[in-house]
Amino acid sequence: MNTLFTNDEQEQDEQRKAARATPSGPKWKLALNHAKLILDQILLRGPDYPSRKIATKAMFWTLLSMSALFGAMSGLMVVYSIDLPQMEELAKYRPNTTTELLDVNGKVIGSFALERRVVVPYSDFPVVLRDAIISIEDKSFERNWGINLVRAVGAAYADMHTHSRAQGSSTLTMQLARNLFLSAQKTYWRKLQEIFLTVQIERRFSKNQIFELYANQIYLGHGRYGFEAGSEFYFSKHVKDLTLPEAALLAALPKGPEQYSPIRNPERALKRRNLVLSEMEHDGKITPERAAEAEATPLGLKIEVAPNSEAPYFVEEVRRQLEREYGVDEVHGAGLRVYTTLNMDLQRVANKAVLDGTARYERRHGWKGNLQNVIAGGLDPATYKHPDWNQTAVPGDYVHGMVTAVTPKRVDVKLGNRTTALTPADWVWTQQASSSFLKVGDLIYVRIEPVADATLPVLPSTPLHATLQQDSGVQGSMMAVDNANGEVLAMVGGRDFYLSQFNRATQSVRQVGSSFKPYVFTAALEAGTKITDIVVDAPTSFPTPGGWYTPRDYEAGFAGAMTVQSAFEQSRNIPALKLAAKVGIRTVIAVAHRFGITSEIPPFLPIAIGAADITLAEQVGAYSVFPNDGIRIAPHYIRKVTQPDGVPLDAKKPAVTEVISVEIARQMMTLLKGVVLRGTAATAAGELHHPLGGKTGTTNDFTDAWFIGFSPSVTCGTWIGFDNRQTLGKGEQGAKAALPMWIDFMKAAIVGKDDEQFPSAGAPKKVLAVQVTHGDDDSDKQPDKDDDSADPDSATPKAAVPIVRQPPVTDTTPLTPTPQAPPAAPAPQPN
Repeated sequence: MNTLFTNDEQEQDEQRKAARATPSGPKWKLALNHAKLILDQILLRGPDYPSRKIATKAMFWTLLSMSALFGAMSGLMVVYSIDLPQMEELAKYRPNTTTELLDVNGKVIGSFALERRVVVPYSDFPVVLRDAIISIEDKSFERNWGINLVRAVGAAYADMHTHSRAQGSSTLTMQLARNLFLSAQKTYWRKLQEIFLTVQIERRFSKNQIFELYANQIYLGHGRYGFEAGSEFYFSKHVKDLTLPEAALLAALPKGPEQYSPIRNPERALKRRNLVLSEMEHDGKITPERAAEAEATPLGLKIEVAPNSEAPYFVEEVRRQLEREYGVDEVHGAGLRVYTTLNMDLQRVANKAVLDGTARYERRHGWKGNLQNVIAGGLDPATYKHPDWNQTAVPGDYVHGMVTAVTPKRVDVKLGNRTTALTPADWVWTQQASSSFLKVGDLIYVRIEPVADATLPVLPSTPLHATLQQDSGVQGSMMAVDNANGEVLAMVGGRDFYLSQFNRATQSVRQVGSSFKPYVFTAALEAGTKITDIVVDAPTSFPTPGGWYTPRDYEAGFAGAMTVQSAFEQSRNIPALKLAAKVGIRTVIAVAHRFGITSEIPPFLPIAIGAADITLAEQVGAYSVFPNDGIRIAPHYIRKVTQPDGVPLDAKKPAVTEVISVEIARQMMTLLKGVVLRGTAATAAGELHHPLGGKTGTTNDFTDAWFIGFSPSVTCGTWIGFDNRQTLGKGEQGAKAALPMWIDFMKAAIVGKDDEQFPSAGAPKKVLAVQVTHGDDDSDKQPDKDDDSADPDSATPKAAVPIVRQPPVTDTTPLTPTPQAPPAAPAPQPN
């Protein structure tokens, strides 16, 4: 029988029919299979194929299928490129960069970033780094047109045979396209977009431009983007200063920043770095000798210290203000430069003053124990790491350590990669004869003490000398402003920012005790009272909405007839209440609001002796009015903000307000200076020997202790207490608990200012660093962009800010009964 096909051919034909009958897979694969079948038939028949018509049809359909496939791919390329960013946009592209905060001397004190990146030009990337990146990531970078066909074909072959999409074939340009604009999902469609965008990038940009974009964009782990930020983080140096081993390590990271992290996986990182060096040697970029020397070099990490470690509460306050003003995205991604008012030298003094002050309090009240234990908490002491250990401990620092060994007369303590040994002399204040009160795994609080010979170098292996301290939960805060311009010089919001970010200087409203009395006496002076008038300190009952209120002074003592000045200096409660009742408590509250107190104050008479809840920041801003001859300059944290290119952004100038007349201000200065010279804060005069004024404050049950005071140039406030408002203990008054911290700070604040004095009676009005003009309040208006009044290079920046005059308000109406009960009256402590 004449048959068209042989048995083998018939079997193959049946297979092809079966394949056509049960199509599967993507359409482009089916089209290719169909064309292949037709070509197979032509090749099988050879020149003796009986029907040229069929052959012609076969060729026609083959070409048509190939044309359709090409058209489909072209169409897909067009379709999927519609939403791709235009190259013009890429030319103007600016990556997210880090916003930096600078102190008054231009030193970086903190930063904010969605992606921690520092953009540098191509010229800053050293040849050794460029060679390392190209050798490990894209050997043909200088020659290819964005796509390495050999690697692409190999990857495609592997993908099809393994049915996976894990095979890599990306060039630097393709990685750039993916990182800038596309998702990391590995799909054919995303790959198509990537190829199209890669070709467009190669057409529009030079190789140097492409490398610069890539080197500033790529992720290198631990939140760092770009090789400049990576170099600063891992080696604490600029990218242009990298050595060969350092450059090779950074070039090893883009493949897997977490997998090859030299911090988390140092062994993997070392192997990957040496692979980079081997590739560089293979490519002829370095000699075998240099490669061998570099491979033998340790990783040599020098991890960057967090820049906001010394002023974290200040930095956080600035962040909140910036986000309100400019928005989260701008603050964390626009690379702003924020010139702040912080004086880092005074900030360090403030930090130490608060820590030393709370430590003195802890020692007065004995050892309480209640320590956390690493072992009891289910943690491994061998791998435990406390957040305090991220910073290098220096003498004067208070840090947490872990007990590693206990003998009767010795306690070994781990402090990160350093150690210390405590002896009985280091815990004598606890009144514990032996070390039995401590056990292995305890987390204790210690103070790093100066070494015996400060001239000797401190090596990582050098043991530290430390003394046992205690952290029972007592907190302290401090804030200081420059009287001349309202700039916040230093701020401490608590003992440990990393344990509690709550800012007790700006966010905590606490009873202020007798530190509220200056507003009472100011109201009385404005109403006509003289500081020489006589007031009687004797048992008195006052009508209040809740009934008769009968306060008493400390230990039931009464001083009898005395001048208004003496009553203020001795902080007598009855005279203050009499003056408040005479002018009206609402008048007193209105005066407090004029001073800048924004916290709500209920109109009850006990407010006059300190029942009001106010923040430390409000108090400091208010007290600065007195040495400023009645002018209040709103405390502020920022001098100016600029874009990365130095162009200034609009910023509001500080509000300047005339709160009280110069005459009233100087009478109040007489009272406030008297508190330091003869009154409850006389300790300050004895230690500082400088013109000073201020007021102590102690509250009910000794829950809060305050001192707010000033020199002619600086106003500073301190507070100490527990967050849960438990008592500090009997006798813990403002003069005892808070004043010593203030003295420690002011010792540094008045250095070099021996000649400064308060204005004397009849002297001309004090000249401030702000230009005070008279007129309507337009302090909310934006200044001109070219205004350089807040130039950080200027020691006392000028600000042309109008003054707002606020007239006195007198409340002559009696207290109106109300169903609300008055707040509890403060216990009558001397303060």
